[in-house]
Amino acid sequence: MEMRIEIGRDAELFRKAEKIRMKVFVEEQGFAAEIEVDEKDETAFHVVAYDGDKPVGAARFFEEHGGYHVGRVAVLPEYRGEGVGRFIMAEIETYAANNGVGELMLSAQTRAADFYLKCGFAKYGDVYLEEGCPHIEMRKNIESR
Repeated sequence: MEMRIEIGRDAELFRKAEKIRMKVFVEEQGFAAEIEVDEKDETAFHVVAYDGDKPVGAARFFEEHGGYHVGRVAVLPEYRGEGVGRFIMAEIETYAANNGVGELMLSAQTRAADFYLKCGFAKYGDVYLEEGCPHIEMRKNIESR
């Protein structure tokens, strides 16, 4: 696999990320399409991971409480277990560290919490429901580079 990442705020990158998010969160997991895209997408940084020229994973992040809130992390089913998710998270962490951001935070589906623990995140607070799905807040402190 020949992986690379793009991070930006442009419409074309968002469209690529949106396709992946719709496939994973709406078609596969059953979340409502009308709330998958929200007002945060207008100002968020969008992340797309590629295998060669094919978009295979996506995420977004935006400034919140002095850190970056990471969300909508999605990898196409046929690419799971290949390190795409870790690659995305590492690139977001590097971007944050290079821009003086000291904390990443996210709202993880509880079924994905172990993935984020392996990426160095810690759980905070209690499990709560978001669109009927159990989630938990997670955070990671990072050092500037």
